[in-house]
Amino acid sequence: MAPRDYARAINLARIALGLSLLLAPRRSASAWVGADAHRPGTAVIARAHGVRDAVVGVIALQTVDDPLYGPRCQRLAGLCDAVDLGATLMARRSLPRTGVLVGLLAGVGLAGQLWVAEQLRSAGSPVG
Repeated sequence: MAPRDYARAINLARIALGLSLLLAPRRSASAWVGADAHRPGTAVIARAHGVRDAVVGVIALQTVDDPLYGPRCQRLAGLCDAVDLGATLMARRSLPRTGVLVGLLAGVGLAGQLWVAEQLRSAGSPVG
């Protein structure tokens, strides 16, 4: 799979996750935070997180072919994944096992976004 194809796939998944958190926050967040997903305050945070992921995914998709902004936006998406991973690891003792797995998926997303960013940066660099 070419780096641009991978970037498209990972960011389409980000948009889908974001929309699911926005539209069905309790159901979507339950795998990550367990029973706490059904609390009203958690739905607020899930929706806010969801819209962030959807917007970041859209921006990353729209810029994937831009040699300057494409790599930057992929790194930005990776930063979001790094925060998700760190927050999950800090709370791991109070999360269900599926929540830790969701956090590990954020780690995979982080690695993928950074790899894509580097591939796009290298492809956009002038040959010298």
